[in-house]
Parts: sequence; C-alpha cells; structure tokens
Amino acid sequence: MGYFVHETSVVDDNVKIGEGTKIWYFCHIQSGAEIGCNCSFGQNVNIANNVKIGLGCRIQNNVSVYEGVELEDYIFCGPSMVFTNDLNPRAKYPKGGKYVKTILHTGTSIGANATVVCGCEIGRWAMIAAGAVVTNNVPDYALMAGVPARQIGWVCECGEKLDSNFVCLKCGRKYEIEDETLREVTDNEF
Repeated sequence: MGYFVHETSVVDDNVKIGEGTKIWYFCHIQSGAEIGCNCSFGQNVNIANNVKIGLGCRIQNNVSVYEGVELEDYIFCGPSMVFTNDLNPRAKYPKGGKYVKTILHTGTSIGANATVVCGCEIGRWAMIAAGAVVTNNVPDYALMAGVPARQIGWVCECGEKLDSNFVCLKCGRKYEIEDETLREVTDNEF
C-alpha cells in the first residue's frame, strides 16, 4: 500500500487511492471513489460515492466532496468550503443518484467557507475567495469574490494577482486576453 490512511478513517470497498496520498483523522472515503497520487485530506473529509479526484489535490478540514463533483489535478479546497449537488433538495423526494455535475479544472483554489453551487464549471487556475458563493461558471485564471461571486481580477498560475498589463510580478508569467479568455503568452510568441 503506497498511501497513508489514519486509523480513525474509514475507506469503503471498491475505492482506488493513488500512491503518496495521505488521508488524515476521521475521514470517510465511500465506494467507487477514485483518488489520484499525492493528495492530502485533512481532518473530517468525506469523499462520496463515485467521486473522481485528480493528482496532487489538497482538501482541507471539514470538506465533503459529494457525488456529481469532479476535481481535476492540483485542486485546493480550503477549510469548511462547501459543494452542493442538488439545486432543489427535498428530504421527502430524494434524487436517487441523479445529481447535478460540477467540475473544477486543473489548479483551481477555493477559499475557506466558500460555497460552490452545483452545475458550475470552474476554469483552470481560477481562485475563489474565502466566503464567496459561486453560482455561475468561472473563467480560467479568474479571481472571484463576494455573494454571489463576481470577478474582481485575474490571477497567475502561481496564485498571485496579475497587474493591469496581465503580468505576474512574482514569477514573471505574461498573459493576454484573446476572445474574452485569458491565456498565458510564451516567450517565443514575443
């Protein structure tokens, strides 16, 4: 076994866990879940049935990743952030496994206590501020904040806010807007 599961955690049958992954205190990984290599799950994390989680994801304390949510590679889920999977839940009328899909693309970071309402697609390397409520799709590299979340800027792949020329002052990456989408400009494009 090339991964770590703390003795207080429960891993159901029919689960795939990649090498180097660490599952800490009081977690529950449910049947059908697939977890990539080198992930880390903090205390009290629940991964629901059939959830797919990519490589290098960091899921902090008190996060539940419900069925219908898919995390690509290098996703950061801050403490106590919330996913939903049903737009009109009723205890008396359960959905019977038919949930609204939510996808977080590579590199997304979700701040502490933020909420992602189901049906949203969050673009690559986007950053959602602590406490924000995401109700619509989010573009690649977008910096989102507020209730409901609104775009307040752009962020670099490294996580720093871009200046007005779409340059990262920390790592030097350069970006440009093309067809209303931010994309990185490589050195050979200058």
